[in-house]
Amino acid sequence: MRIRTVELRRLELELVSPLATANGTHERRPVVLVHVETERGGGDGECDALAEPNYTDECADGAEAVLAEHLIPLLLGDGRPAEFGSAEDAIALLDAVPGNPMAKAALEMALLDAELRSAGQSLAASLGATRPTIPAGATLGMGATSSVIAAARSTVAAGYRRLKLKVAPGRDVVPLAALRSEFPDVILVADANCSYDLSDTGHRAALRAIDALGLAAIEQPLDRRDLAGSARLVAECATPVVLDEAIDSLAALEAALRARACAGVVVKPARLGGIAAAVRVHDACVAAGMHLSIGGMLEAGLARAATIAVGALDGFDLPGDLGASSRYFRPDITAPHELVDGGLRVPASPGLGVALDAAVVEAATARCRVFGPS
Repeated sequence: MRIRTVELRRLELELVSPLATANGTHERRPVVLVHVETERGGGDGECDALAEPNYTDECADGAEAVLAEHLIPLLLGDGRPAEFGSAEDAIALLDAVPGNPMAKAALEMALLDAELRSAGQSLAASLGATRPTIPAGATLGMGATSSVIAAARSTVAAGYRRLKLKVAPGRDVVPLAALRSEFPDVILVADANCSYDLSDTGHRAALRAIDALGLAAIEQPLDRRDLAGSARLVAECATPVVLDEAIDSLAALEAALRARACAGVVVKPARLGGIAAAVRVHDACVAAGMHLSIGGMLEAGLARAATIAVGALDGFDLPGDLGASSRYFRPDITAPHELVDGGLRVPASPGLGVALDAAVVEAATARCRVFGPS
């Protein structure tokens, strides 16, 4: 693979509706796109870093800077077309820069897209995924119980059968119980984003009450570093306790498994460093008998396509939170991922299986740089 140029583009998108979580409210979605041009053709990638570094220590501004100042120059070397045996070889070079998994994942996505497009193979097929669709899920933000119920009604009416409610201490049991009562057949998950502390008696009481509601899972209830507390919850709860923020690498998963700190894991490729890293975590979870959920990061169309492909692997048995494009962006930067019979189609065309909408991308572009031979 010969990499000729790399384009780095920053977009500013507006979310259809704000999403309130324990870490703050998301109202806009900065998107960093990467385009690689090779002798085999082009490929596109999307960085999932959010506007603020409150979910992980990465944010869109920082990821854009790391890509521009470190990762892309490293990939291109002295500025001449860089040659690699494969996309995997090129991606391995990025390990010279510690951390920054979401920035690296964007380059990995673009390189894989280019390689697979040239080979005429879809990402899902290259991973060994055979399912044509995956179940869709919808995430509901925190709010007044009446607002949560109203949002759930419209979401269920649209065809969603899996709901995840963002919760935090004091904003948890009442709306969850109301959802459980009104929608007894809907698969329901509570996502706490690290907001509970077992040393607080009120928090412990709330977690016990949540456990009694018959949910499919309680997601990341405690601080990501509190594996001992998570292990206690796993032992006490009938509801599966799944870890999200705590699992940012294969090593973190291995530590959680040793501590018996979870019954399952939320797999988010960008947080783990890319598609290959996500598959390694998936495989380790399957081998350990863990539950698995495919997680979303408010992705736009490119990253949503890649995450859907990972989620099509066997072993994902817990509700995911990947929904249709229309829940987040109108229009999306690709043809929209649409809800069909409660699911999302796995893209089957070569590469990521989707193409950027040039007009939408151009209208949302804040800045663009091209790296390569002058």
